[in-house]
Amino acid sequence: MHIGFIEDTYLHGGTQIWVSEAIRAFLSAGHDVTLLTAADGFNARDAAATDARLVTYGFDDVVTQDAHHQAIWTDALAPTDVAICTVHPARGGFHCSRFAAKCIADAGLDTVLQPKTGTIVPDYLREYYAPPEDIRYQVICITDFTRRYLIETYGVPEERISLIYQGTDLAIFTPSDARAEQARQRYPVPSGAFPVLGNVGSFEHRKGQFILLEAVARVRERIPDVHLMLVGDGPDEAMLRQKVTEWGLEQHVSFFPFTREPAHVFEVVDILVLSSTHKEGLPNVLLEALAMGVPVVSSRLAGTPEVVDGGITGLLVEAGNVDELSAAIGELGSDPEACRRMGVAGQRLMHERFDKQRQFDAFLDHFASLRALFAD
Repeated sequence: MHIGFIEDTYLHGGTQIWVSEAIRAFLSAGHDVTLLTAADGFNARDAAATDARLVTYGFDDVVTQDAHHQAIWTDALAPTDVAICTVHPARGGFHCSRFAAKCIADAGLDTVLQPKTGTIVPDYLREYYAPPEDIRYQVICITDFTRRYLIETYGVPEERISLIYQGTDLAIFTPSDARAEQARQRYPVPSGAFPVLGNVGSFEHRKGQFILLEAVARVRERIPDVHLMLVGDGPDEAMLRQKVTEWGLEQHVSFFPFTREPAHVFEVVDILVLSSTHKEGLPNVLLEALAMGVPVVSSRLAGTPEVVDGGITGLLVEAGNVDELSAAIGELGSDPEACRRMGVAGQRLMHERFDKQRQFDAFLDHFASLRALFAD
């Protein structure tokens, strides 16, 4: 098979890391891969070190949707049997899956377009998922919440939607004594800190780190040794550092840069906190933490309840509710045995249902079934 990816972003978040890993997995399985993405973005740089066919375009220029860019996209998609397009925000009148659908339709390509999403954004249009053109398409959802939402709210035909969880790499995300020693050097925290909270991801408003900082300020009154590791980068970093100073949290918060090796982070933290306020699907960071035996406190958003079973693998809170967030952190942070028990349950869940290698195989089986379906 020839598998295509369309990744219309410069970002280096969980989705982009999954695309990078999927490219390598599908190449290793003997398939051809094309990546169509913005020049100089994370995925373009990463794919340059693989055998994938790389086709790039100017991120700002493509919004013109002119003949030149249509030719670039059509040429990229022409040899592909399937093309997975992450559904990103529209930019002006441009949207990646819509433009891909137009290119496929105008050129009469046999490519099966597969918009892929785990995130529901209410102002996204139905046509981002179900193109109006008469082309072959199948939506991939990575959470059952998203699948049901597309059926019930957008009216996308149920038979046009497939649920495939992304999974996590259990060969990497398993506790290791050797890595734990390295992690303590890489991520120093104050001696005696407990619980050590981890928040891993982009520093941007929707990730809710500003709410998490307020929760930590409240929790320290009850648990004076609480410490938060903020791992990532992004536009809110300066604001977050200012909040740390305003609330006198300098001894309770540490900043660390974006990492491609988050397993080291999970060797250090006692609880992962996902404080997002909106626009989440099923974040990779939840799966990775659970695979490492780290319980989670998470906003109740989209697919998070599909892995965070309240009181079993972690605790769920209302998104944006600092009272619930601080209470949940305080509850787990004052009960090390509950942390251990939930960590064990989380590991069991990942091994039973979220092994990434099995999920990559499921994607390949899905692609093969689509080829057979549309061949008929």
